[in-house]
Amino acid sequence: MRGHARARRRDRRVYLRSHPLLFGLLAATRGRPVRRLGRTLLVHDAGAYREALTRLPLDRTAAGTTGGAARAALGGSGGVLFDQEGSGHRADRRGLAGELGTASVARLRSVWQPLLVRRLSPLAEGGEVDLVELSRELAGAVVCALLDCAADPRAVARAAAEAAAASVRSHLPGPRRPGAQAAAARAADRLRRLLGPADEALSAMVAVAAVNTTVAALPRSVAWCADAGLWDQAADEALLPVLADELLRVTAASPLLPRVAASQGSVGGCPVRGGDRLLLVARHAAEAHRRDPDAREPAGPGLAHLVFGAGPHACPGAGAARFLLTDVLAALAPYRPVVTRARVDRRAALPGWRSLTVRAGS
Repeated sequence: MRGHARARRRDRRVYLRSHPLLFGLLAATRGRPVRRLGRTLLVHDAGAYREALTRLPLDRTAAGTTGGAARAALGGSGGVLFDQEGSGHRADRRGLAGELGTASVARLRSVWQPLLVRRLSPLAEGGEVDLVELSRELAGAVVCALLDCAADPRAVARAAAEAAAASVRSHLPGPRRPGAQAAAARAADRLRRLLGPADEALSAMVAVAAVNTTVAALPRSVAWCADAGLWDQAADEALLPVLADELLRVTAASPLLPRVAASQGSVGGCPVRGGDRLLLVARHAAEAHRRDPDAREPAGPGLAHLVFGAGPHACPGAGAARFLLTDVLAALAPYRPVVTRARVDRRAALPGWRSLTVRAGS
């Protein structure tokens, strides 16, 4: 219990130091499954969260939604999956799901597993490894393999992270920051140039989503595992996949899904009008705020997988993300790493660490 308390305190820092006002609002309103504040509904309950994603018509291009943010991050390009509906969305999603299917994940593992061996080798000699830098390189390598891109994986990862961060900065509430919109456009252009002449919008979306969620999730998951003393579970082949699910659940890389209702309906018994804004709190729906990760008594896939969405719009990369974290934990388990230094990234699009350094434990 003390280990989990230590892990939770550390992990809370990524919210308190990067998004303190938002974290405070979500914490203050989580006592009710759904709470209305004017034209905004905060959805905390798992059932209401699923209902909003699977039964309520959503405007996927509205400003302030994931689709709108994806368009903004890519310089206004449409067709980025998050902003699609109907046959176009289904076709692109099927294509991406195929590229991330079982056979493709096996190919991707052949890319990231040797990289893990090389980058973690300093631990065997008493050295340290920055898990954030490692996560960037892993994410960039996966993106380049998926998109058949010859660019430097680290350059792709940096460009995708900056594109997302610049877009977030240009859409923060309050007065517009000077040059923020232009900076977002330049970041998106750098990413597109690196990725080459493929389907620009969809390829750039894959890069932005894969890099930012990976760099947010992996270091936080490893830190929790280290602080809570879960390396015995990571070393157990039977428990390892369950532990990966549990860590992805409690870290909730995308803790908040902003949506806008396209027409009237209801969520958790609360009436919804077209144009109402929905803040779907994945972190609370998955009980990340109150249920510690434990592969021996897991929350179960029905709850754990909510951090990847629900229904036809669930993340098609969820399976690859689980395999990647599983392999990272398996590679680290023999060293039983401890965290030596950690700095919060105050500029990133998602709550996470700017650096998280580990060394081998006893």
